[in-house]
Amino acid sequence: MSTERVKMKNVLWFLLGIIGGFVAAHFMNKDPRGHELLSSIDARVTEFTDRFSDAYNAEQNRREQ
Repeated sequence: MSTERVKMKNVLWFLLGIIGGFVAAHFMNKDPRGHELLSSIDARVTEFTDRFSDAYNAEQNRREQ
């Protein structure tokens, strides 16, 4: 098998995985328990990105002074 074909096959599997994840999340979100779980995950991700952003901005401010 050529390298080009292997790369395209890997890209296809990657895209199918992403699409499958979105479909699964959509169906999970319809169920109240699934909606609660996804909301909890979203809150944790938001908290992490907020803390990361705050730390990055604090470091940038420290370097500017």
